[in-house]
Amino acid sequence: MSNSRFQDQNKQLSDFYTEVWVCCPACKKRAVARADVELKEARLNCLHCGCSKRATMEVNYRPDRKAVMLLPAHAYFGVELWFQAPFRSHVFMAYNPEHLTYLEEYIGALLREHADRKGFTLIEKLPGFYQQAKNREALLKLIAKLKAK
Repeated sequence: MSNSRFQDQNKQLSDFYTEVWVCCPACKKRAVARADVELKEARLNCLHCGCSKRATMEVNYRPDRKAVMLLPAHAYFGVELWFQAPFRSHVFMAYNPEHLTYLEEYIGALLREHADRKGFTLIEKLPGFYQQAKNREALLKLIAKLKAK
């Protein structure tokens, strides 16, 4: 187990949308999909085979924030996430190493705190299997496997 205590940092799933690790559509090795809100453009690049793609993004402008991305970067290319694996009858997934580490800290914690929350956070919207203590050990093994990929 990583830590005995997890403090929710009020992160939203969209906080991890900008850079997403994916399986390259050409060579199936790790590639990165990045989104640039200002340019309204998403790009996919693979350092292994040189595959490169561009797509126009949908961006929603709101008064409380300059711009909000509506989709994670990989969604514009229809590619599979790099950090994705079956877990019983579910699918475990994370967008990038930061997201994976955040989930690992939450899953590994014996005490999970939600102080000073502002609206619903990523943690509160997780599927039940992420939150169940009976899945802790198996999920942490799966995360270690994904990190070593």
